[in-house]
Amino acid sequence: MTEHEPADAVRETAESIATMEIRGAATIASAAAEALAVQASKAAESGPTASDPEAFRASMRAAARTLRETRPTAVSLPNALRYVLQRMEGGEVDELRRSVVDASEAFVQQLDRAQEDLGRVGANRLADGDTVMTHCHSTDALACVEAAVEQGKSISAVVKETRPRQQGHITAERLRDVGVPVTLIVDSAARRYLDEVDHVVVGADSIAADGGVINKIGTSGLAVNARERGVPIMTAAQTIKLHPETLTGHTVEIEMRDESEVIDPEDRGSIGDIAVENPAFDVTPPRYMDAIVTEQGQFPPESIVTLMRELFGEGAAEPWAEP
Repeated sequence: MTEHEPADAVRETAESIATMEIRGAATIASAAAEALAVQASKAAESGPTASDPEAFRASMRAAARTLRETRPTAVSLPNALRYVLQRMEGGEVDELRRSVVDASEAFVQQLDRAQEDLGRVGANRLADGDTVMTHCHSTDALACVEAAVEQGKSISAVVKETRPRQQGHITAERLRDVGVPVTLIVDSAARRYLDEVDHVVVGADSIAADGGVINKIGTSGLAVNARERGVPIMTAAQTIKLHPETLTGHTVEIEMRDESEVIDPEDRGSIGDIAVENPAFDVTPPRYMDAIVTEQGQFPPESIVTLMRELFGEGAAEPWAEP
């Protein structure tokens, strides 16, 4: 490995993330952190990076950039890089190497238990006999219900099918697997069934510094209806979903998906000249969300910024950038 050149493991990990062989927020974050640990060990073995602390730091930044560029709109990936690189400390190469490896190991260990810890926190908000309403498919949200069931609580669920891709069907199957009685409803029936619900539980694609929740389209409307009906709603999300760029006013990009998910091309042609839009996400303002549940505990939406700064630093720090 020449000076500043990423190790083979870094390039392989980057390729796997870019081709979506590695997917899922937690899996991507874990792989990125582990790749940085490999880079640190390789850089400390030989060449200029083994004896020059500045060359070592430069090689780590270059490796992080290689990883970062694979999924520019991801949230968990840069968070993993921030967590590890911001804890790179020392005056000698061996000290720098050790700090990177230790930070990577700590991050991965935290990720390994994050969903289980989050589930226990969320389960404490659910009471025996509660009925929950879900939207889309979130393993973090499911973890809260599953933990409540493991605690011996009787929980039932009203599951929104979540068009256009009907991810609610996955949620329904998972809940039935753990013995939860499920009622599947069409999205437009949500307000009617809120009168029969004790809690709404959703996940998040990412969470902004002001506590705004970016999640599957339809979450915001559900949250407004839940507030009007007096039904508490919580977001279950691991801290890797926090969006540090929003500390400096970064606007969250809402992905527009292919119109074929909404309407068959043949049907579209028979209707005539129409526009079709298919936004993947919407933003729920913090005033409509009762709590954000993470592996670090539960937080009022407006205070999530404190946890964000503690974990990932001030502002949209980019420790992989050249100074």
